Amino acid sequence: MTSSTAPFQHPVRIYWEDTDAGGIVFYANYLKFFERARTEWLRALGFGQQVLRDQSGGMFVVSETAVKYLSPARLDDTLVVTAELKTSGKASLCIVQRAYLRAPNQNDRLLAEGTIRLGWVDSTTLKPGRIPASVLEALK
Repeated sequence: MTSSTAPFQHPVRIYWEDTDAGGIVFYANYLKFFERARTEWLRALGFGQQVLRDQSGGMFVVSETAVKYLSPARLDDTLVVTAELKTSGKASLCIVQRAYLRAPNQNDRLLAEGTIRLGWVDSTTLKPGRIPASVLEALK
């Protein structure tokens, strides 16, 4: 299954703690930004992760990432981070994510893009399981 809807968007402000000694966003922080956007995307679909875990006994875990860095973000920049379903199966999802620099009166500039594979596991045993049908339906 592939999604045909517009990507979910989440704003991110760059703070001092996000930057490295060179004054640019530390590369690993893009994974944090992607995580926040995915969490807010699920929340917007009606699936807070703690509630989902409590009600279903399962949770998503990251099993694979691939990120391409194209241009740096700097202190006080405003980004928009997207999340979009690429493919889904019974036990995993592949999400495409992008971080753009939000520039007033200009086109947004792509800074980083990646794919994140999420697997569904039992929250107690961490053994693979099936994603709840309600979640898969909401992602369509």
